[in-house]
Amino acid sequence: MSNERNAAGAPSAAEKEARKPKPEARKQSAKQAQAPRPDAAKKAESAGGSTGGRTGNQRRPDQPPARKPKIGDTRPAPPPVDAGGRRSDGRAGSDGRAGEGGSATGGRRRRRRRGGGNRSGQKSRQPAVVEAVTYDEPVELDEKSLKGRRGRTRKGQALGRYLMCVHVSKQATQIAVLEGRRLIEFRVSRPADEISQIHGNIYLGRVQNVLPGMETAFVDIGTPKNAVLYRGDVQYDPDEIEGGRADGDQVKPRIEELLKPKQSILCQVTKNPIGEKGARLTQDVSLAGRFVVLVPNSTGFGISKRLPDGERRRLRSILEKVKPDGHGLIMRTAAEKVTAAEIERDVVRLLRQWKDIEKLAKSSAAPALLYREPEAPLRLIREELNTDYRGVIIDDQDLYSKASGYISSIIPPLADRVEFYDPGEQDLPLFERYYVTEQLKKALEPKVWLPSGGSLIIEHTEALTVVDVNTGKNVGKSSLEETVLANNLEAADELARQLRLRDIGGIIVVDFVDMEVAANRAQVTKRFREALARDKTRTQVLDISGLGLMEMTRKRSGEGLLESLSDICSDCSGRGFRLLADLID
Repeated sequence: MSNERNAAGAPSAAEKEARKPKPEARKQSAKQAQAPRPDAAKKAESAGGSTGGRTGNQRRPDQPPARKPKIGDTRPAPPPVDAGGRRSDGRAGSDGRAGEGGSATGGRRRRRRRGGGNRSGQKSRQPAVVEAVTYDEPVELDEKSLKGRRGRTRKGQALGRYLMCVHVSKQATQIAVLEGRRLIEFRVSRPADEISQIHGNIYLGRVQNVLPGMETAFVDIGTPKNAVLYRGDVQYDPDEIEGGRADGDQVKPRIEELLKPKQSILCQVTKNPIGEKGARLTQDVSLAGRFVVLVPNSTGFGISKRLPDGERRRLRSILEKVKPDGHGLIMRTAAEKVTAAEIERDVVRLLRQWKDIEKLAKSSAAPALLYREPEAPLRLIREELNTDYRGVIIDDQDLYSKASGYISSIIPPLADRVEFYDPGEQDLPLFERYYVTEQLKKALEPKVWLPSGGSLIIEHTEALTVVDVNTGKNVGKSSLEETVLANNLEAADELARQLRLRDIGGIIVVDFVDMEVAANRAQVTKRFREALARDKTRTQVLDISGLGLMEMTRKRSGEGLLESLSDICSDCSGRGFRLLADLID
């Protein structure tokens, strides 16, 4: 059979053995494969010079290692490509054809760099935010006008009920307001705080979502938490609403008809974000000056009710002359005895700011900050400073220069009431000099002692704040009812001060000591309301019930004193106690 296969053309065993390569021949062929070809070496020399046996990616022993590219490095421009698709360095052009000695790059294409910059390689600049005016050319006033607005003095020293002390540190700016020597108000402002202290700022926001069931819209204004815009704070033109008017009454459109997701709106912050809640917004924008408040795109005007009738009539005549077309104005309490020229200058400043805000809104993309309120000390001076303040003391040179410039240009009669406190030349820090630190530490404690020996216990909960009034060491002299009444009257005065000092807001329940006589309960309520009248924060107080409980509310505008000066405990998460793991596990 083997002969038949050989005859058919199959190789024999001897032929197969002869065809196998010998070991020496295999080694020689491997060496030939490793040796470079002469024609390839010539091509490499012609393309890139003498290679010295190195490939294109290898480097000389004395050559330093190549530096890795870093962010910010510029990419060199590629060499020009000729008509044949070859670059001047011999490498392949963009069409993938290799030059002589170069390797074809195939279909690799340069990817465009997206975002962050324009075609010239420079970053596009964000338009500057409109800032509140803190300096302007002062209005010339005669000596008679200045004398009537300078306030009372004694032996060259200004007299007043209040004193403002401002301490500046790297961590924060602290503002203390004293009535006599008693601390009645304390504020903390952190530098460049664009997240938690944004009250009064104006934004170009973008609607994220609309909740018809809650009549609420959530708006992105660039803060970590979306801000809240309620249906009652949305501004609209009734003529643009489908259906217009019905039976002579204005149709109340639903919020989903007014706002749509991804819609850009102009809005202003009316309440700072607190805890897990975002900031509250309104579309009823207003710009506050020293003497007037400008309400853009409005037709109404008003005058502060705290002014006497004669002064209100004078300001009304001035208001008719300076009121701008298409905008509303509100005369503030600080406009008392102010000349028409100063009021007109204030209106011009606010109109200029509003035009800048409108111009910035047209060139900005939502979300964007359009207008920023001044820092806390200047804002408090603008809102509060009057002849009732005997002085403003600041221990920072830069802030003193800003405050002095603002007061000298906007409120010239009170320019001599701002003072610089040099910590380097004084024996004690500013807050220790005026006993602020000592009173501040007491304000952080839950127990407050009353002059006659009674006490207040102030406790905070998630839903409300509870205040318990105790007689404590107050044992009285004549009868129990008189002792309880005197103790409750002291508690009413001190509680009004503590609410303002600790900046307590929301629902507040006060448990006064029980009083049998209804007239005594009415007297305590009246005393408490009179004490609250000095607080500019809006409050609502109900009468004392038969159980001796008083319910009230105080507008919450920001975090309280305790929250601004403390952190949540990492062990108990703010609950005040730790669970015993041995008994639970």
